[in-house]
Amino acid sequence: MKCIIVDDEPIARRGIKKLVEQNPVLELSDTFNSAEAAAVFMKSRQVDLVFLDIQMPGISGIEFAGSIPKTTLVIFTTAFTEYALDSYEVDAIAYLVKPVEADKFRKAVDKAIAYHSLLLDEEKKSLENTGDDCIFVKSERRYFRVNLKDILFVEGLKDYVILQLDGQRIITRMSLKSVQELLPADRFLRINRSYIVNRERIDSFDNNDAFIQSHEIAIGNSYRNLFFEELMGKGRVKITILLLPYLPELDTRQPLRTSGYGFF
Repeated sequence: MKCIIVDDEPIARRGIKKLVEQNPVLELSDTFNSAEAAAVFMKSRQVDLVFLDIQMPGISGIEFAGSIPKTTLVIFTTAFTEYALDSYEVDAIAYLVKPVEADKFRKAVDKAIAYHSLLLDEEKKSLENTGDDCIFVKSERRYFRVNLKDILFVEGLKDYVILQLDGQRIITRMSLKSVQELLPADRFLRINRSYIVNRERIDSFDNNDAFIQSHEIAIGNSYRNLFFEELMGKGRVKITILLLPYLPELDTRQPLRTSGYGFF
């Protein structure tokens, strides 16, 4: 499980970090001294579990916990026992009083791991891959048969995804990461934090955007290299183009050398 630590006290962060590093299931992505900094990080990174202090300058832990996706689990760590009731109002997995005891930490993490597994199982039930050229998607208490070739792209919106088809949209409750794991990688490509596209349905693209019918989808900076490698890696040759501008005042033309790419 990918986790982060959010606490304004350096000593507390080091203590939790030490306990995290002793657990082989946990993978510490980073530590933060404020909810604001953690929020910026979580906009572009997948986080499964947050060890979160409650009383911090600026945005409190309770406020921050209420703003993150429900699929991201929270374990509160604080020195104030009077916040315990508030912690359960935002569906926290556990409430640990600092200094955190190793045994209580382990029990809280075991509970988080079990709940995380349940969330993943529930997500997989929302979308079933039949192994053929179609999938079944659960939406509005029904299962819809969706042919892979009809999917233009998949858009992630917090705890939901939207499958955009030709003239139809299907919304189901699951994460974009789970959808990506179920779709065949040779046909679908993630091009930014919120979109997976059907590479066979891409009509055109430039350095910044992919165009599918009337939809314009931005290519994320961290996904751009992979996008071009996947779409144009095969059959790519580097060529040199000679541009010969016409100069009427001269008897000869001065060749200008530049580089480009040719594709076939």
